[in-house]
Amino acid sequence: MASEPSTQPEGAATTTIPAAGASALAPEPLASSQAALATAMDESLPKKEEASATEAPEAKGAAADAPAPPADGELRTVFQDPVHFNVKHPLYNSWTLWFDNPMHKGSSSAKERRESWGANLYKVVTLSSVEEFWGLYNNIVPPSNLPQSANYYLFKNGIQPAWEDPANGNGGKWSVQLPREKHRNQIDKLWLYTMLAAIGETLETPSPDQRPPPSSEEEMVTGVILQARANFYRISVWTRRADEWDVEVPEGEEVPESVAVGRRLKDIGRYLKTEVLGYPLDAKVGGGFSSEVEFQSHKDSEKKRGKRTLVN
Repeated sequence: MASEPSTQPEGAATTTIPAAGASALAPEPLASSQAALATAMDESLPKKEEASATEAPEAKGAAADAPAPPADGELRTVFQDPVHFNVKHPLYNSWTLWFDNPMHKGSSSAKERRESWGANLYKVVTLSSVEEFWGLYNNIVPPSNLPQSANYYLFKNGIQPAWEDPANGNGGKWSVQLPREKHRNQIDKLWLYTMLAAIGETLETPSPDQRPPPSSEEEMVTGVILQARANFYRISVWTRRADEWDVEVPEGEEVPESVAVGRRLKDIGRYLKTEVLGYPLDAKVGGGFSSEVEFQSHKDSEKKRGKRTLVN
């Protein structure tokens, strides 16, 4: 799967994109996944007759080879042929992975890193199917191995991971901060679950009877971010709006549109905390380098103003 052209300015110094590595899944889930794949392939593929004792050795070797590429009109899924499959499972939206590591260029201060942020941002690849997602996930460095100040951004295609993008300008973010040493063995799984919730659209439509918004302008989630820092990891979910939700509406009156949006935002935070991160809703996450699951508008973040903590 080829990468998209780099967004690096011409003549700028080269930043290293994380190299390919082994799967970040823990051994038990990885073994289970491989076993499930093997079982599915075994059940899906036609049973081959055992080679006879008189069969030539080269014939036995040929029978053990991988299936040939599909003939014209033949459809194969990844379960039937993990090499030559030609059926992909499309995502509801296309997503783009971005990467940056400001420290790589030797910026000496936080102010310099903020000012040079755009020059350090690189588009890695755009994906639009389940198969492309796993191809990407299995070939990039997991968060636990990222250097200090490195960031992954997975955003809907066409939306840049920046406040200045029109889709983010009036929005905000749900975020949680987790101590690096305490969560080093968990962060890969938590980031994977966050990405799956994003591309699977379950952050906004957590139950099967719910449908995604009818237009992209009504979709609330714009992207998710993983930030690796010296003492902590931060996972964020960016949203298109930042409306208040703790607004009393008199019984019998119609709920204002802004309050309805605010309640949708609150539901996203609840899902992030309970279903993605795995905390009970009333559990306290904060302490040390930790933070609660908190919401803050981008405008308040820029002005370093207050946050809204998810408490119920």
